[in-house]
Amino acid sequence: MNDNFCPSVTWSVPTSTTSVSPLLSSIQRDQHFTTWLVAMNEASAEIVLLRTIRWRMQLAIEVDPKKPLGQRARLMDHLAQEQPEILTTNEPIPPNALVKPNANDAQVLIWRPKRGKPVVVIPPKY
Repeated sequence: MNDNFCPSVTWSVPTSTTSVSPLLSSIQRDQHFTTWLVAMNEASAEIVLLRTIRWRMQLAIEVDPKKPLGQRARLMDHLAQEQPEILTTNEPIPPNALVKPNANDAQVLIWRPKRGKPVVVIPPKY
């Protein structure tokens, strides 16, 4: 399984408009993760749960697409992230955590304009 964090964003309005100029002004993310460290017996396919780990990733980024490459984005908030927490009591692995979707397939892109209603641009793939 490959579950690498791999986000991407667009510069323009990612809806059915014909906007050509970059309109992206900020990015905000607040994601929670639960990961299970396991050992697997290859002969029997038995999975032994070793540890349950939780963490949260938050970002607030200001974007100015008119600035030169390398200077367009500036981290505004959450400069120090919470450290991952190894739980003292393991949580059982839900069956859906062992199959798709992985984290990248479960992400949703929502365009939230300054005026008007939010639009779900990319729904989850599951």
